[in-house]
Amino acid sequence: MESFSLILAIVVVTALAFDFTNGFHDTANAMATTISTGALKPKIAVAMSAGLNLVGAFLSVEVANTISKGLVDEKGIRPEVIFAALVGAILWNLVTWLVGLPSSSSHALMGGLIGATIASAGFGAVHGDVLVTKVLLPAVAAPIVAGIAAMISTRLSYGVDSRTEGKAESEASRKGYRVGQIASAGLVSLAHGTNDAQKTMGIITLALIAGGAIAPGSNPPTWVILSAGLAIALGTYIGGWRIIRTMGTGLTDLEPRQGFAAQTSAATAILASSHLGFSLSTTHVVSGAVMGTGIGRKGGVVRWSTATRMLVAWILTLPAAALVGAGAESVTDLGDWGTAVVAVFLVASSAAIWKMSRREVVDHTNVVEETDGTEEPAGVVTTAIAAVAPPPSGTIGEDLTATIPAPAATETTAPAASVAPPATTV
Repeated sequence: MESFSLILAIVVVTALAFDFTNGFHDTANAMATTISTGALKPKIAVAMSAGLNLVGAFLSVEVANTISKGLVDEKGIRPEVIFAALVGAILWNLVTWLVGLPSSSSHALMGGLIGATIASAGFGAVHGDVLVTKVLLPAVAAPIVAGIAAMISTRLSYGVDSRTEGKAESEASRKGYRVGQIASAGLVSLAHGTNDAQKTMGIITLALIAGGAIAPGSNPPTWVILSAGLAIALGTYIGGWRIIRTMGTGLTDLEPRQGFAAQTSAATAILASSHLGFSLSTTHVVSGAVMGTGIGRKGGVVRWSTATRMLVAWILTLPAAALVGAGAESVTDLGDWGTAVVAVFLVASSAAIWKMSRREVVDHTNVVEETDGTEEPAGVVTTAIAAVAPPPSGTIGEDLTATIPAPAATETTAPAASVAPPATTV
């Protein structure tokens, strides 16, 4: 640790700040459905998730090694490059949190690192095969796989208990699914710590290698694992209430069995990808699973307008973070004063975003309430289904009465007094 310089210390602190934003940005992935269905109280849910995130950070280092050893060439990467990458990732996390969109913290970090590396060492310093096989392909496949699994699970769960629907559903059944949902949400939290905390471990390890503090090819030191786990756990406990609202009630209306199906499907996909070293976005996986449950329940509705906004954010994450990272690297390349300018810009921008968020406060007291009391307009798919669906029983007569006007009054129906015979004269 003799070469642990000031810039390296700044990079480590900034990486832990990113890890903190990752925690509150992704709390929704584990606990949004659990909170929206009432399985757990909001504060209890985030506390449980925070503890399991910390435990999950110690389970594996495969994803950390993908970042520190595989995505970019370690040779020629300076600590300033990693600092610039973190600036891009943090700002994108904060912007999407402000508008309540569940975007990928993982892809924000990847994008910032790719952009800063290209600005510093050129396109050749990015390992394209690793980017495609362990980042881009999982980003496309993971939400589809989780969505299909959640849809099938939802249909099976309703099919097993098809004799009881809606209000007739037994209270024992609902309690059972809520217990299962809590367990599956805990599994997602554990998987999130295993997958996402490792990304910060990987970026700090890469910075330590770039700064000469540890040898190339080293695994994350124990203190890196512990600090990354604590940072993401603290961020998770703070609670990203804006994104929890979008994930829990903005995509579809969830019942306990749907929440259980979504969480179980997501946790399975995340843990499997972590074992294989894929830098998977837990946001993509959980969002896909939630939409799958909406499709899988008979009469369920997915709010496709919200899903479309999320998809746009997903597409923009990598290039947007990469552009900010590249711009920050161009400034830090000017010297120490350039690094100071970028640091001031990061702090000022973060403070401005936080101040804007105070205009409409979302916290544990109103996270499951509608924002304005009105329903969001139905999406294209939902509208099309409604157009061809038969009307509910017992409403045909009412509909005909409302749509067919009553016959207009004519002269033949005038009052009797108007057609009385004339008086007889003598």
